[in-house]
Amino acid sequence: MYESMQRHCASFTLTACCFDKPVQETLEKLQLPNLVVISVGELERSDPELASTKADRTPVEYCWTATAPLVKYVLASRPEVNTITYIDADLLFFADPDILFEEIGEDSICITPHRFSPEYSDHRINGIYCVQWVMFRRDERGLEALEWWRQKCIEWCYYRLEDGKLGDQKYLDDWPKRFRGVCELNNPGGGLAPWNISQYKLRQLGENVIVDDVPLVFFHYHRYSLSRTGPDRWRPPGYAITPSQYELIYSPYQEALERAKRKVWSVAPGFDAGLAEPPPLRTRTRVRLLRGRQWLARTAPWTVTVRRLIGRKMNQ
Repeated sequence: MYESMQRHCASFTLTACCFDKPVQETLEKLQLPNLVVISVGELERSDPELASTKADRTPVEYCWTATAPLVKYVLASRPEVNTITYIDADLLFFADPDILFEEIGEDSICITPHRFSPEYSDHRINGIYCVQWVMFRRDERGLEALEWWRQKCIEWCYYRLEDGKLGDQKYLDDWPKRFRGVCELNNPGGGLAPWNISQYKLRQLGENVIVDDVPLVFFHYHRYSLSRTGPDRWRPPGYAITPSQYELIYSPYQEALERAKRKVWSVAPGFDAGLAEPPPLRTRTRVRLLRGRQWLARTAPWTVTVRRLIGRKMNQ
């Protein structure tokens, strides 16, 4: 992601919050321009309420809980920052995001809809919007939404559906009604992902990948798994990716990851955090079943409705 921002962004400052010491030390050794490294300890000292939730959350849940506090910390510690955008680490930029900021205009908050393709409409239960790109402006409207989100995530942020909540994500569902100055990003080039790619036409035009008629800005590589041995498990479980989509979207990411690994190993030989062992047979069987569902959803879309009706009947 960092490399792609360097290539496409005219200017930027990326802040990485490191949740363990090896990652922090490795990033500091790399001395990457425009990258600011902070430790989770630094963040926790600035926000004792966040730190108080740590014992009650899994590592993933704690990372989610820390999202809004991290954004608030950067704004509080750097008065020169007027606009800040949280972005997920598993993104790759294909074009300058200035295109997206042009759409945002004078709005104070920007959120990106999942835009689920019809065959994945049942995934809407996970949230209308995706916490992948969330922008805040340093003004009354932006700071109000940020603090509300922070408080809610500290109160409850777990990896389960409960009372209309799920992690830090479903809190965003009513933001266009709850807050003023909210932009729901309409540009399909911002937030292309496995759950919506099937509804768009992709093509190469010069150095750009075009989504329908606009440049692709960033893609979200949901559930991409780096392997310790053998090829990476790039296929997102539960979603279909065509060969042409692989060539345009996934192949560049794999090449970028290989470059990133070599760069990391140049300063930290043997660093293997995040490299997974081959999954057990049970997981591989489940993935095959999910791919079968993908095939059915593409070739016989009515089966999605049938599954939904059966599910409702069983729950009555």
